[in-house]
Amino acid sequence: MTALDELRAQQTDQLDAQHGQGADQQQESQQKLNVGPNERVVSVAAGSILALQGLSRGSLPGLLIAGVGGALIHRGATGHCQCYEAMGIDTAHDGQQTLEQEIAEHGIHVEQAFLINKSPEELYRFWRNFENLPGMMTHLQSVRVSDNRRSHWVAKAPRIAGGSVEWDAEITADEPNQRIAWRSLPGSQVDTTGEIRFTKAMGDRGTEVHVFMEYVPPMGKLGHWIATLFGEAPRRQMRDDLRNFKSLMETGEIPTVNGQPRGTCTGHGKRDRSTR
Repeated sequence: MTALDELRAQQTDQLDAQHGQGADQQQESQQKLNVGPNERVVSVAAGSILALQGLSRGSLPGLLIAGVGGALIHRGATGHCQCYEAMGIDTAHDGQQTLEQEIAEHGIHVEQAFLINKSPEELYRFWRNFENLPGMMTHLQSVRVSDNRRSHWVAKAPRIAGGSVEWDAEITADEPNQRIAWRSLPGSQVDTTGEIRFTKAMGDRGTEVHVFMEYVPPMGKLGHWIATLFGEAPRRQMRDDLRNFKSLMETGEIPTVNGQPRGTCTGHGKRDRSTR
C-alpha cells in the first residue's frame, strides 16, 4: 500500500467516525425530545409573555417571573422538559395514547359537591340542556348543541394560553334525573371527561349535586400550574359555578355586586361599575 493509499484510508476512517458521531448525536437528541409540538408552541408564546411582563416590573419578583418565562422559551425551543424527564412524561411520542391513558398520566382531577333545594328532576332538566351552562359558568363562553349526544364548547383560558380553548364533546352516559357523563372527542384542544350526579338528599332537603371532572390542560400539568399562578384555579372555578347553579335554581338569579357600593382603602364608598 502506498503512502497515498494510507492517507485516503485514514480520511475514510475519519469521515466514517464523524458520520457515526453525528448519527449518535442525532439519536441522543431524539431521545431527549419529550415535549409535543403543540406544547412547544404554547411554551414559547407563554414564556415570551412572562419574560416581558417580568422584565417590565424591574423588581425581584419580576426577575423570577422572567426566569420562568426564559425556562418556558427554552422548553419550547429544545422540546425537552426536565420536569417531564423526572416524572417520566413524554408528550412528544404519545400520539397513540387513548384519552383515558392521556388523562391517567397527565390529567388534573377536580371534584365538588353542593346541596341544592330543588328536585333531581328540575336540576337534571336544566343541566341536560348544555346551552344553559354558559349563563352560570364564568369560564364558559358558549356551548352549541349539535345533536342529542354531541356539542361544541368554547371556554376562556389565560392569555398566555391563547385566551380561549375549544373542544367537541359527546355524552357517554345519560340516566334521566340521576347522572350525565361526557368526554371530549379526538382533535380537541383540551382532553377532558366529566360526570354530574343528582342524588335526592335525606329528609326532603333537596338534591346533592356531585360533579367530577378530569382534564389535560394545554402544556399538561405545567399549564395547570401556570393557570393557577394567574388566578385560574379550576377547583375554585367549579365551586363558584356550582354556587351560581344553586342560586339560579333556588332564587331564579345569580347574586352580583355589580353596581353596588364598595369600600376603598380611603374609607369612601365607590360604586362598582364593572361588568360580569
